Amino acid sequence: MSNIRLLCVDDHQLIRTGIIRVIELHKGVAVVAEGSTGEEAVEQFIRHRPDVTLMDLQMPKMSGLHAITRIRQISPDARIIVLTMYERDEDVFRALDAGAMGYLLKDTVPEHLIRVIHEVHAGRRAVPTSLDAKLAARSGRHALTTREVDVLGLLVKGMRNKEIGAILKISEETVRVHLKSIFIKFGVHDRTAALAEALRRGIVDIPSDSDAL
Repeated sequence: MSNIRLLCVDDHQLIRTGIIRVIELHKGVAVVAEGSTGEEAVEQFIRHRPDVTLMDLQMPKMSGLHAITRIRQISPDARIIVLTMYERDEDVFRALDAGAMGYLLKDTVPEHLIRVIHEVHAGRRAVPTSLDAKLAARSGRHALTTREVDVLGLLVKGMRNKEIGAILKISEETVRVHLKSIFIKFGVHDRTAALAEALRRGIVDIPSDSDAL
């Protein structure tokens, strides 16, 4: 039986090396390419067409989430497993919504990683029971629209409605409409509480100094 051809993507060389070493110790799976950014993930996927891709979420420039979306546009049948240290419910939901078939935390044991690779390669979704519970809870909420996520992403940078509208090319009134919708979906009454909830769910992150405008 031929090996499952794997693409490994993580921005930390030490972690990639460790993952590849674990896989080398198990028969039936072979790493055919690796990458450290979302852009490299897409490039290597196009070049090697792996059977399964292991994808980190937090990477510089193009995130793992955007790389998953791009790869699935290129190949709708692509088998992708998220391997991350983040267990925030919004990260899980958005990754699976983008097309990932598996979601693993980096503290998983090697045998479980190999088992999930085989399950996803066989076309089965592989999500830990603890994360299944979070997905069930998330499905009961009203999902944010893409534009509402955009608004939150600028709100967390301290921007006012006028600035948000200028960047998104929408009116201040439209920004207020989006904010009102966000408040309703989050069950809050002001911007501060909305940001706190967005940060808790992992929808946005506190910007670093390099992100400041």
